[in-house]
Formats: sequence, C-alpha cells, structure tokens
Amino acid sequence: MSLTGKQRRHLRALGHHLDPVVQLGKHGLTDGIVAAVNDALEQHELVKVRVGTECPDERGDLAEKIPPAVRAELVQVLGRTILLYRRHPKEPKITLPKAG
Repeated sequence: MSLTGKQRRHLRALGHHLDPVVQLGKHGLTDGIVAAVNDALEQHELVKVRVGTECPDERGDLAEKIPPAVRAELVQVLGRTILLYRRHPKEPKITLPKAG
C-alpha cells in the first residue's frame, strides 16, 4: 500500500501531537528495536521513533530499513524523528482520506 500526498499530510497532522514510543540508542537498529516498533504499530497504527544522538546508524538509512522490517509505511522523517504508519488489519483506528 502506497500513501498519497493527502494521506501523508493527514497522518503528519495526527502524528504531530504524538510522543516517541520507541527510541534508538547507542546499539542502533537491533532485533529488539524492530520487535518494539512492530508491537507499537499493532497497538497504535501511527508511531514515532526517535533516533538518539549516540545512535551509530544514519537516520536516512534507518528510514529505509525500518519500514520494510515492520511492514509499515514511512510517513515522515523530521530531524531525528521517524513517523511510521501501518493499518490495523481487523480494527483500524485511523480513517485515511480517499486516494485521488
């Protein structure tokens, strides 16, 4: 599923008020971090991930690696914060604007 510009804008507006749920530290992207992001997406659909200053991975690289690992869509990278979205398969909480 690919998000349209209108849908991304809607998700960015919703994500503006969210606090980061997962934080990457000095160990970078590990299996534990991927599992934590996956769990957070199952509960919340829209998740902020904070990349710490001591993280060895570049935020651009992380923005490319994390979404496929957790089957999510990258909504935005702003500073050291990555916003991810994955629709809940049974009970979606977020209604996206129609594409087109």
